[in-house]
Amino acid sequence: MLLYNVTVGVDKEIAYEWLQWMKSEHMLDVLNTGMFKTAKIYQILHETDEPTISYSVQYFAENLNDVEKYLEEFAPKLREESNKKFPNRFAAFRTLLQEV
Repeated sequence: MLLYNVTVGVDKEIAYEWLQWMKSEHMLDVLNTGMFKTAKIYQILHETDEPTISYSVQYFAENLNDVEKYLEEFAPKLREESNKKFPNRFAAFRTLLQEV
């Protein structure tokens, strides 16, 4: 099992709207590609006065081929949609992890 983790820092002013969009649209769009079996989202807890709220968005895939296909065929369009909806209001970095 592979975990494709997207860590996102979202401006506090739009965090509620972003979270609702993620749950009702974006995560479903990613799952509908057929490349991932399930997805979860967690808020990252920290004790700072940062201007952002951080989330871990986790997508679970059965194999590396599915993740690579997602990254090549689907991710560019979905990332573009995110950037258009919330321009300059979030920052994301991605990590691929393998269960051991």
